[in-house]
Amino acid sequence: MAYVITQRCCNDATCVAECPVDCIRPRPDHPEFATAEMLYIDPDTCIDCGACADACPVEAIFPEDSLTASLARFREINATYFQHHPLGPTFDSIVPATRPPKDLGTLRVAIVGAGPAACYAADELRRRCGAEVEIFDKLPTPWGLVRAGVAPDHPGTKTVTRLFESAFRGDAVGLYLNVEVGKHISHEELMVHHHAVLYAVGASSDRRMGVPGEDLPGSHSATEFVAWYNGHPDYADRVFDLSGPRAVIVGNGNVALDVARVLTVSPDALAGTDIADHALAALRDSNIREVVLLGRRGPLQAAYTGPEFMALRHLDGVDVIIDEADLALDPLDRAVLDNPDAGPSLRLKYALAEEYAGDRADPGNKRIVFRYLTSPSEIHGSDRVEALEFAHNELVDRDGQRVARATDRVERLETGLVLRSIGYRGAAVADLPFDEARGVVPNEHGRVIGADGLPIAGVYVSGWIKRGPRGVIGSNRVDSAETVEHLVADFVAGRLTAPTGDRAALTALVDERQPDVVDRAGWKAIDLAEQAAGTPDGRPRVKLTDHDDLLDAARTAKVPS
Repeated sequence: MAYVITQRCCNDATCVAECPVDCIRPRPDHPEFATAEMLYIDPDTCIDCGACADACPVEAIFPEDSLTASLARFREINATYFQHHPLGPTFDSIVPATRPPKDLGTLRVAIVGAGPAACYAADELRRRCGAEVEIFDKLPTPWGLVRAGVAPDHPGTKTVTRLFESAFRGDAVGLYLNVEVGKHISHEELMVHHHAVLYAVGASSDRRMGVPGEDLPGSHSATEFVAWYNGHPDYADRVFDLSGPRAVIVGNGNVALDVARVLTVSPDALAGTDIADHALAALRDSNIREVVLLGRRGPLQAAYTGPEFMALRHLDGVDVIIDEADLALDPLDRAVLDNPDAGPSLRLKYALAEEYAGDRADPGNKRIVFRYLTSPSEIHGSDRVEALEFAHNELVDRDGQRVARATDRVERLETGLVLRSIGYRGAAVADLPFDEARGVVPNEHGRVIGADGLPIAGVYVSGWIKRGPRGVIGSNRVDSAETVEHLVADFVAGRLTAPTGDRAALTALVDERQPDVVDRAGWKAIDLAEQAAGTPDGRPRVKLTDHDDLLDAARTAKVPS
């Protein structure tokens, strides 16, 4: 019997290091890891020890004989990967483990951001050299997109926070939540109190479509909608018109699939999750019966991953609709798919699309409709969204890339809700250089690069603000390890300036500037209050979605019992 990695895999790669027979791929030191959809276990090599399952932070690994019906196909998916990628020699690590000598003293690092990239960096700094780390975030809660971005019906993915909670026990990692760098404390002040500052602020904005009518009421970014249903306090007061029968999502990545699921599954199926109460109430009153996803290119170039696409098959009361004509491939795409070297993930996505196209729809079900080779051209409406017009595209080859080009064939969809899901984008960080074209802070392997082309001493980046918005949660682990490796190497080489302010002085400064700072005890009080609110209804938590309510909960940690 072998173990099997399933849909919720976050690519954290903790399991890779634990496997005694090295049968999990791709490894973090392989170039393919950066773009891998998930990890896979070779069934012919697995010795059924279970070490990988014990190490998995998101409970994605199961013995093959205990797979549920919705996960059974992953047995084949794991095995197919190794048919195309037979186990071979391992690779030399791209991140050698530099460790500073003890006579250098304690490395002190400030991390701006509290999402996965920040948490992985803090954990790596602690394990690598026992550094003292302070984490700053402008929200009163940590975990970034794990809390505010992961869909509520994917609770297993959110269990990665247990790893972070465990790693941050004790006083070595300090939390300064509800503290905005650039407002309550400056970059220069952080540098006074630390050897280095590492920015892991993610990609906080989103891309625009650039079409007429995009700013009409009823047209929103999927980023807003996701934050709204996940209880982000900055978005809790948003209003989305769910009164019409159809919603249109522009884009077909995993976020678009998350939104489509939330709009179509029964609210009763969401009632046991941590979805925000205001969103659940709105979804109970929703009239939406059909969600249409518009993809710019064809089915081979679709941005969703195979596991997420496959999961749609198991939604109760929801049909996935694909027109067989949309799956017709031109000679170039057919040659790609028929190539023996075509990856199993590409073949899986196309095979799934063919299966959906062959399914018979139930007129009583809701529908998720995939339209390929389409680009929005205009949103129509007088004082709010009434319809979306889109052009049909054709694929052309440009510099070896398959590029969508609009034709003169257009179509119109009546809708009152348009959500663009065409990618996140990084925003400029105060006092740091910024690459407007790429939406990242310019860097070399995590070292921030100044206008003179040289590294800025003591300033680093990790996560999406470093590499752009790609990869899954666990992708940040290897990314953060690379940044930390160079940070530690700079410390050992004497390239970092020793701080002149100590931790006590930093705490006093923050308390003076932001009396409502939420520390570790404050966050624990919020966490316990939310969990307690969810217990009567069997929910993991009921999120507090108002800033004042969050701070009131945090203050209970400061009240003597």
